[in-house]
Amino acid sequence: MTRAAVTEWDERVPGRRWTVRLDPVGRGSAEVRVTCSRPACAELRLPSATAGRAAAAAHLMAHLRAAPAPGAGTYCACRAEGCRAHLPGTGGQARTEPWRCGGPVVLAVVTDRAGRWWQALECCSTCAAATPGARTADPSRPSGPRTTARPTPAAAGPGGPRFSDRQVAAGAAVPAPRPEPTRRCRPPEERVGRRVIPRDLRPVSLRDELVELGDLFRAYQKRAEPDLAMLAGLQERKARAFLTWSAVSCDVTLRLEATRAERAAAVIRRQHQHRTGCVTDGDEPGVVRLLTVPKQWDYARSVLAYVAAHAPLPGPEARLLVLMLTLRTAHSGTGNLVGQDLSGLGLTDPEALVEQLTGCGWLDLPGTVGDLLTSRPENPTPITVPSLTPDAAAPLTFGRKTRPKLSGWAQRVVSDKKLRKAKAPAGTRLLALTLATRTDLAGHLGPGGEGIALSTLAEQVALPPGELPPLIDRLTALDWLTETVLTDTHLTARLTERVLPLTCPLLE
Repeated sequence: MTRAAVTEWDERVPGRRWTVRLDPVGRGSAEVRVTCSRPACAELRLPSATAGRAAAAAHLMAHLRAAPAPGAGTYCACRAEGCRAHLPGTGGQARTEPWRCGGPVVLAVVTDRAGRWWQALECCSTCAAATPGARTADPSRPSGPRTTARPTPAAAGPGGPRFSDRQVAAGAAVPAPRPEPTRRCRPPEERVGRRVIPRDLRPVSLRDELVELGDLFRAYQKRAEPDLAMLAGLQERKARAFLTWSAVSCDVTLRLEATRAERAAAVIRRQHQHRTGCVTDGDEPGVVRLLTVPKQWDYARSVLAYVAAHAPLPGPEARLLVLMLTLRTAHSGTGNLVGQDLSGLGLTDPEALVEQLTGCGWLDLPGTVGDLLTSRPENPTPITVPSLTPDAAAPLTFGRKTRPKLSGWAQRVVSDKKLRKAKAPAGTRLLALTLATRTDLAGHLGPGGEGIALSTLAEQVALPPGELPPLIDRLTALDWLTETVLTDTHLTARLTERVLPLTCPLLE
């Protein structure tokens, strides 16, 4: 190398280089910090690594847009700093001479595979092509840097990039970049359980049935509450489909799996019968109801109907109080009451309501209403309902042993834990009582689960039909109703499993 060549090289300016880094702030924190080697760039702190990578990429993009094109007097910034073109011994010969660089100086970007740092530098085309992962940027484009894995042959003019000095000396053309391999995306495999459904399975109707079964089983797993009747039906369909699949493919394991599905369907069906009280072979029902025999269920409905027809005062609060007092005094017309019995009904003004009942002659008290409200269990207040005494027409026909069971059932419903904690009003509690007497064995409302007319509910609750939707929404939110569908005329829903023991099913 001549002295003139060395002097000319020393007068050239080294290429620029700057690095944007992404580092964690510290242990126990998801925050990260973004730093740039440019002195004028301030440190950024981001709440997550995802936000940090986006900010780092945007910061580097801003630098690339603002950076001018490499000058004519700029030489490769990566010289003797780990570049493959400058490492000694590469390719069987030493590469420490500065003139081993080739092609024009370009602005390249090198990225860490782990996404921890991004580096921009001005280097020659040969070094950019030899650096793994390096991409060149065109700062003259306003829309941002255009990156390419390697310089293309079309861009290699008289001063374009050179990948090998030997090829240039021999007059060989610059090799074209290897095309990136195209990845073929296979369509997802259809499955039912752990079984993969072959794409060429015939008949097509069998394959469609298996695909639909797989979708239905996966949808069932996402349900908030179990439906054993539905699951038993799916298992029966699976057993039939797998028997057909076994006959088509001559696979014995499919027949065994079909047998297991049949057994699972029988067990699940049995569990559903126990949980809903539909057992017919003499076994004890799975749902242990508070009122255990159908005759008691009919008595509960008869009391609600009687109170709806003979309540002396309008409104849901008066209707609920009359119902509870009727159950407390039925059969003899007398009973005991304490203040706690009234305070737990969600009444707005229980004292005024009791005074109205005594004022109209429906209820008799030995003392004042204040004495009733302050009475305690050790000293209850005796009350009398004249219309229910034995001298009257005896509108309620159940015996004296049934009365406390019906009264305890109604008390359990209106003082339900979730209703009590939410301080549900009297209308909501009366609606809960009414719905509990109008379900089938599985808890679906109405005979056969067909729903209840809103006009019927309005008569029982003593409210206009237009005021029922807020009460129904509240019962749904309090885990009393599920699968609720409310139209302009009907309510279709199912009582949740936690309140099934309080129901009085309709057997017809």
